[in-house]
Amino acid sequence: MKVAGLFAGVGGFERGLAAAGHQPSLFCEIWGPARAVLASKMPDVPCPPDVRELNALPREVDLVVGGFPCQDLSQAGHTAGIGGARSGLVSEVFRLLDARPVPWVVLENVSFMLQLDKGSAMRTLVECFEERGYRWAYRVVNTLSFLPQRRERVLFVATTTDVDPARVVMADEAQPAVLPTDLDAYAHGFYWTEGVRGLGWAPDSIPTLKNGSTVGIASPPAILLPNGNVITPDIRDAERLQGFPENWTRPAEDVTRASIRWSLVGNAVSVPVAKWLGKRLSRPGHYEASRDVPMPANGRWPRAARFDGNQRHAVHINAYPKWEERPALTEFLRYDGKLLSARATRGFLSRTERAKLRFAEGFQNRLRDHLLRMEASESVDRRGFAVAAE
Repeated sequence: MKVAGLFAGVGGFERGLAAAGHQPSLFCEIWGPARAVLASKMPDVPCPPDVRELNALPREVDLVVGGFPCQDLSQAGHTAGIGGARSGLVSEVFRLLDARPVPWVVLENVSFMLQLDKGSAMRTLVECFEERGYRWAYRVVNTLSFLPQRRERVLFVATTTDVDPARVVMADEAQPAVLPTDLDAYAHGFYWTEGVRGLGWAPDSIPTLKNGSTVGIASPPAILLPNGNVITPDIRDAERLQGFPENWTRPAEDVTRASIRWSLVGNAVSVPVAKWLGKRLSRPGHYEASRDVPMPANGRWPRAARFDGNQRHAVHINAYPKWEERPALTEFLRYDGKLLSARATRGFLSRTERAKLRFAEGFQNRLRDHLLRMEASESVDRRGFAVAAE
């Protein structure tokens, strides 16, 4: 298909679809650092900046995709809902579809949108598509299916063709080989900025890469290695954990500070997820109608559902369309990463000691040992600097 990528970011959706044989005809992206990446990596694809000023989609476009802004939908954001200033931009998709209907649409967003404001965001989406004659199916999909990053996102597929969209997004299901916690055997990811209400614990993987801050405050996760060191991953490994080649976002440094790359990576659609979906768009699979179950009576949105043109159904299916073999996280990482500083470790530890959360046995002790090593190392560095200054 010919693809129009709205809210394109650094092209994760489009790169994955291209790997499955689909061709980008148009990008639309307003943020300068992301535009710099697109211009460097895919210079032949037109990229108008503002979706609000886009009059019409190119005539050849068969598929519109968009990871529309999630800041108003995520738990970490302002939770203003789909009517928020940023997430509300998805209304521009419907404006463009009204101007020229397109047979396929795929949207991606955070799974929290299913719960926010009692699911009003999903209700708005499905009603808008149904009013325009689209059948739809959506499913929460976990990037852990393909890479050592635990990242759940809603993939929403809508079509006016005679193909059941459930044959695209719900044709595959695998049983994940998720490992239990074992601090001696493999690495464990967590968020060192948390510790009171949550942790983001992820055995042999990392928790969801976040979008950080548009002013350049990076928000990488921490990784507790089997040797007891605690690191934050290198940005090049973060890119790979989203399925990009390393240094994919390097062109952004030509227009802004390097730390913005964390936001670009955290905002991106995971490339292998888009590639899997792209293959199913080309060759839809089989959907088992026995997976249909009644929609929840309380009006909440399930983790997977579909509309067959007449009725909405909840769907019994997990978040893992595949389970691809991957090396252990310690082997996946190509770069040493940065040791978590004494200050950051001390702050995180103090939060865990006040929290009512339960932590893996030995986790806090390993953090205390890491803190002692970092304090000793930083003390040596300060003494060495003092001698050099004298």
